[in-house]
Amino acid sequence: MSFGTHAYVPDDRNASVLFNVNGELVPREKAVVNVFDSGFMLGDGVWEGLRVHQGRIAFLTDHLDRLWEGAAALDIDIGLTQAALTVRLYATLRANDMTEGVHIRLMLTRGLRSTPYQDPRVVISAPTIVIAPEYKAPDPSTASKPLRLYTVSVRRGRADVQDPGLNSHSKINCVTACIQAIKAGADEGLMLDPQGFVATCNSTHFFIVRKGEVWTSSGDYCLGGITRGKIIELCKANDIPVYERNFPLAKCYSADEAFTTGTFAGLAPVGEIDGRKIGSGTRGLIVERLQSLYLDLIHRDTSA
Repeated sequence: MSFGTHAYVPDDRNASVLFNVNGELVPREKAVVNVFDSGFMLGDGVWEGLRVHQGRIAFLTDHLDRLWEGAAALDIDIGLTQAALTVRLYATLRANDMTEGVHIRLMLTRGLRSTPYQDPRVVISAPTIVIAPEYKAPDPSTASKPLRLYTVSVRRGRADVQDPGLNSHSKINCVTACIQAIKAGADEGLMLDPQGFVATCNSTHFFIVRKGEVWTSSGDYCLGGITRGKIIELCKANDIPVYERNFPLAKCYSADEAFTTGTFAGLAPVGEIDGRKIGSGTRGLIVERLQSLYLDLIHRDTSA
């Protein structure tokens, strides 16, 4: 069972789901990769989390563009076109008769290595592409039950150290941030950038609301979140002032509302940061409005 923003409703149907490993459909329990796979050995690869609504994958073009961008940054030749991978994704959904309440983990690695070594010149296969669909509905309480965040000591790094804009398999800094937050009794870790400004959470993006204005980080030290970007667009389209800017932790403590965003749960309210109640400590009016606007946007996208 997962917790916080990734809490979900268990579903027995997942026991018989077929995963897609390099174009081959295999039972979930037999969906394995070689120990010499670059992702297993070095975290060398990128991935996407996708949601399925009305039989369609929401914002698929945005996700595939980000996957291709990450692969280019890592100098990985995917070996497929976006159209071909789209066909493979939908074939996997059809094979499982999946149309709603589905989450897909799309994983790409550099492929098999001839020996345990980081140099990509020892890779001896095409990239590994895994499509792992699950019946995975967010816990309904996530939309209204406020999260507790804890500001961790683990920072989001600079692009010349490990580019935080890459959605890579190498997530150890986020994992250590998550562990620190858990040990502090929180749901998720709030991470600062190297200058001490608020950056993001360990697995979601972060926003605050102050006097009717929605603030989020500059984006310099976080992943280019698909849901994050959609919320910014929705604010602009609905006359809600929104700013991407540097701001210190102190501005969070005095915020009227706060929330996180992510592909899995959408928008989730935050009621507490470092033991301090944020606003009323409950879901605020702007968060509730943005949740409704976001659900409408997903419906329009998957109905198109």
